[in-house]
Amino acid sequence: MKQTLIKVHERIKPYIHKTPVLTSQLLNEKAGCNLFFKCENFQKMGAFKMRGATNAILSLSEGERQKGVVTHSSGNFAQAVSLAAKKMNVKANIVMPENAPQVKKNAVKTYGGNIIECESTAKAREKKANEVKEELGASFLHPSNQIEVIYGNATAAMELLEEQPDLDVILTPVGGGGLIAGTALAAHFFSNKCKVIGGEPMEADDAYRSLISGKIETNDTADTVADGLRTNLGDRNFPIIQKHVEKIIRVEEYEIIEAMQLIWERMKIIIEPSCAVPFAAVLKNKEEFKNKNVGIILSGGNVDITNLPF
Repeated sequence: MKQTLIKVHERIKPYIHKTPVLTSQLLNEKAGCNLFFKCENFQKMGAFKMRGATNAILSLSEGERQKGVVTHSSGNFAQAVSLAAKKMNVKANIVMPENAPQVKKNAVKTYGGNIIECESTAKAREKKANEVKEELGASFLHPSNQIEVIYGNATAAMELLEEQPDLDVILTPVGGGGLIAGTALAAHFFSNKCKVIGGEPMEADDAYRSLISGKIETNDTADTVADGLRTNLGDRNFPIIQKHVEKIIRVEEYEIIEAMQLIWERMKIIIEPSCAVPFAAVLKNKEEFKNKNVGIILSGGNVDITNLPF
């Protein structure tokens, strides 16, 4: 597995940015620990998902690539698949709910993705993606519950640990589970002592409940400002999370917004609300992280700046 992750990293390097790790003395003082922010908001297309999408497409055979790929996403994975596919001359079919923000549809089009609209339900998205898959023979790429995607996602934490080998803990947000599962694998194979902790909104705490119950839980509602974290865990990433993730810390909406505002104001960088969740978890539990070396993966920066929560 360790060798597999090294190979994945080598394979996707020509297609991704090695994103910077930034620090802030002021935020260190506020949190009472040493913070190292891995800035995937500076990744191509603005999020870590470029890593997983790239690896998933590179893992296909030449014949499979010629038939194109299909995914369902209204967010960052839609853009990631579109851009990664464009770089490899592969046709990308993106199933998006009809009520997806126009700004997201525009981004997918800019990256060369072919948008297929559907009703705005999870069932409709899956049904339409299956139809496209059957009709075109396209390979389906899952935003978070596919092992090639998880391995690609792991490379962000691998780079972070390469630069900061003395980390005690890495925190990531938890949505579909693809980022935290990849991060947990990276910490397990490339560090001796680094733990992995997730941050999750109270309003969408399915992963927190899943770890307690031992089975995949869902949310009846997911009314959170962290729109990237409204999805559920999957059967591929959940066993990895169960085995290698220390725990998940839940945060309130106001805590997410305050953490997001702090990063914007103090670090002068744009992050989306989902990114602020792990930082909010550190601020909420200062005792737990006191004087530790804490890595935080800033998952993305695709935010509608005309509609900020602060």
